[in-house]
Amino acid sequence: MQIEKILIRFPFIKQFAKFFIVGIMNTGVDLAILNILMFSTQQTEGIFYSFFKTLSFLAAVIFSYFINKHWTFQDKSETDAHKKFYQFIGISIIGAFINVTVATLVVGIVRPMVGTDLISGQLWGNIGALSGTAVGLFWNFIGYKFWVFKK
Repeated sequence: MQIEKILIRFPFIKQFAKFFIVGIMNTGVDLAILNILMFSTQQTEGIFYSFFKTLSFLAAVIFSYFINKHWTFQDKSETDAHKKFYQFIGISIIGAFINVTVATLVVGIVRPMVGTDLISGQLWGNIGALSGTAVGLFWNFIGYKFWVFKK
């Protein structure tokens, strides 16, 4: 099969596909927590949104570490496990800054440009969250692959 030959020649494609699938699961964790916080408090913008987005992102990162370590990057080594976890957190903190900044900019700046009556605050909060996730995806993959779980 042509796809198998490509995957053998470029193994990072399979790894990125796994990372992408884990990213979808992480996004589910992130959005579930974000929506619970927004729904339960009726706060969908401003400092509350940024705080909620930070909490939901951090929960997703902890989930992500374990799935990526064992499935995506198949890191079975227990050597330097604490070091790898802290490196993962370091990359993720930068990723969180990228994610939350992009999400907050989309919610706070882009929305007023498209009109406030067209989309609910809750829906726009999700659009902001997905925008942040998309931008942070590439940073996280590169950092995890070449620094945390390098072989």
